[in-house]
Amino acid sequence: MSDQQAKFDRLRALHEKDQAFVMPNPWDAGSARLLNSLGFEALATTSAGYAFSKGKRDSFAGLSRSEILENAAEIVGATDLPVSADLEDGFGAAARTCAQTVRLACEVGLVGGSIEDATGDPDAPIYDLSEAVDRIRAAAEAASGLPFLLTARAENYLWGRPDLDDTIRRLQAFSEAGADVLYAPGLPDIEAIRTVCRAVDKPVNVVMGLKGQSYSVAELSEAGVRRISVGGSFARAALGALMRAAQEVRSTGTFTYAADAVPDGVVSQLMSQDKCADRQ
Repeated sequence: MSDQQAKFDRLRALHEKDQAFVMPNPWDAGSARLLNSLGFEALATTSAGYAFSKGKRDSFAGLSRSEILENAAEIVGATDLPVSADLEDGFGAAARTCAQTVRLACEVGLVGGSIEDATGDPDAPIYDLSEAVDRIRAAAEAASGLPFLLTARAENYLWGRPDLDDTIRRLQAFSEAGADVLYAPGLPDIEAIRTVCRAVDKPVNVVMGLKGQSYSVAELSEAGVRRISVGGSFARAALGALMRAAQEVRSTGTFTYAADAVPDGVVSQLMSQDKCADRQ
């Protein structure tokens, strides 16, 4: 637990800086090792990236808690960096289930995780505010005394409810319920991001690399953001490279893609069993 506590302290300290840091999202142990080698200071899992690697869609129905946590444990074991996890909706509607998920996440070595207010039901995609707050409060109580940084996600903009006032109201309520970090994926522009950051009293995470406008780390820092993630976009970028290579071979019979491939020697070094040796 002392190593886990040290990682938690490092992760918490990153959120206390006066500028944003990037916490990219590996989808397996190998991508975690690669990102570890590039100088990032923390990592976060991606349910979408993991789902793609298993030939599944990113959905509540397609991913179980046990497989998500097994994947997260492999990522934790592959790096010396703090790792936070995408814990979906807590893997159940009940507040006690969210609390159990936090405890199980901590047991596999994670030092943080996010729980969202989306239901997975297209007819009622977002939990009522009171229920959503109860779920975050239960997760926060479970995390109390543990080396675990809780992120609460307000999912309005991903589910066809572009209501900034309600999103802010939810984030403020999640903060009061004990969340350490606040996150509203899909905000439409930098002004909305700035408005959210000004309206809440906890560090804000913003995701880049998805559809919509893109902003630099400097621009997001100026807007008040303290953490930037990339969701499943690195996994999709890797799949894009694979698709382009395969299409070249299939359509032209050539193999020029190999010029952009990571050399075998570099990959071998990155995948060393000594997870700390590949830090640059």
